[in-house]
Amino acid sequence: MMVARMKPTVHRNTIYRNSILANAESLRSRYIHAVLKQQRELFFGLIRIHVLVHAALEPIFGHHGYRIGPGTLYPLLHGLERGGLLKSSAKTVEGRKRRVYRITGDGRKALFRASEKVDELHHELHEERPRKLSHGE
Repeated sequence: MMVARMKPTVHRNTIYRNSILANAESLRSRYIHAVLKQQRELFFGLIRIHVLVHAALEPIFGHHGYRIGPGTLYPLLHGLERGGLLKSSAKTVEGRKRRVYRITGDGRKALFRASEKVDELHHELHEERPRKLSHGE
């Protein structure tokens, strides 16, 4: 007697459920990426201010206190230079050629404005009952 082998059937429900799970994972991944991108942009704003603070005190090269790679740091420095906030020159430091960055007049003005905003933000972050923002702010 010959026994017919039944071919396993894939139910539409299984395909639909797998599709929903795959889409949910894709959405979650995109959401996480968007959140991390926003955090990175906020962090970069702080690093830019930090760099301007140090460049206002003395010519700088490399970085101070942030663990960021050269693939992040140097584009950031170049962007500040393109924006007219820093000016660079080639120098020999401790026997090595380095690009040294100095703050410009526009950089000092931007740093002053940023420090006012940072002070305001610090106050709002630490006050017991933050004020409500009006629609015009």
